[in-house]
Amino acid sequence: MATPTAIAPAHGGPQGAHLLHPVVRKLSVYGSLTAEEQAALAGLGAGAQRVEARQDLLEEGAAPDCAVLVVEGIACRYSHRPSGARQITAYLLPGDLCDPDFAHLRRMNHGVGTLGPCRVARVSRETLAGLTGRHPGIARALRLAKLAEEETTREWVKNVGCRSAIERVSHLLCELHERLRVVGWATKAGYDLPLTQQDIADTTGLSNVHVNRVLRQLRLMRVVEVGGRRVDILNLAALHDIAEFQADYLRPSAVT
Repeated sequence: MATPTAIAPAHGGPQGAHLLHPVVRKLSVYGSLTAEEQAALAGLGAGAQRVEARQDLLEEGAAPDCAVLVVEGIACRYSHRPSGARQITAYLLPGDLCDPDFAHLRRMNHGVGTLGPCRVARVSRETLAGLTGRHPGIARALRLAKLAEEETTREWVKNVGCRSAIERVSHLLCELHERLRVVGWATKAGYDLPLTQQDIADTTGLSNVHVNRVLRQLRLMRVVEVGGRRVDILNLAALHDIAEFQADYLRPSAVT
C-alpha cells in the first residue's frame, strides 16, 4: 500500500505522529476527539505484528480472547458452507477494530482472516474497557463505527439482492475507495487492492467468470481498471453513477 498522506491536526492543536494513525483518522469521522483521545487510540497499534496473506486472525467456532486492530492491509469476515463455498461478509481495512464487543461472545460464528499481508495489533479486554471508561469520546466513536458496520451489512444485502452484476462490483469498488480514502490509503486516482477476482466473486454473489466479464466491461467503458493488485479509477463520477453510490451509510450521525 502507498504511504498515507498527512492530515490537519484536530482542534488546531500541535500535529503529532498519532494523527496519521488510521484508527484516529477513522474514528475522527464520527466526532471530535481530544488530543489525549487521539494519542490513546494511536497507542492501540503499539506492538502491531505482520501477518502474511490468507491467514486466520480469529477462527470460526473459537472463543475470542481479544479484539484485532488492522493497522495496515485488508482482512475480511467470512463464512463457509459445508460444501466449502465461501461468503465474504465484511472487509476490515486500516483503522478497523474487529469485534470490540468480543467479551460478550462465547464463540465466533464466522472467521476473520487476512486477504493480503497485514499489520495487526491484538487488544485485550482490559485495555478496551480502560480506554472507553476513561475517554467518552472514544466510546461514542466506537459505537457509531459499529452502527456504520451494521449499515454497511444492510447495504451489502441490498447489493446482492437487487443490483445487477456491474452495479454490485462498482458499488464494492466505490465503498472500498471511500473507506480507504478516509484513512489515508486512497487518492482520487485509486488504491492498492490485494483481492483476487474470486474474492470479489465471494463478496458479490457472482461467479469468477462473471466478475472477470464485469471488470473487462468497466475497463472498456474507461471507468476503472482493476489488476496487478491495484484499482485505477479513470472516471470516479461515472463509477458512482453506475453503482448509485451514496456514502451516507458509512458515516451515521448521532444526536448531539
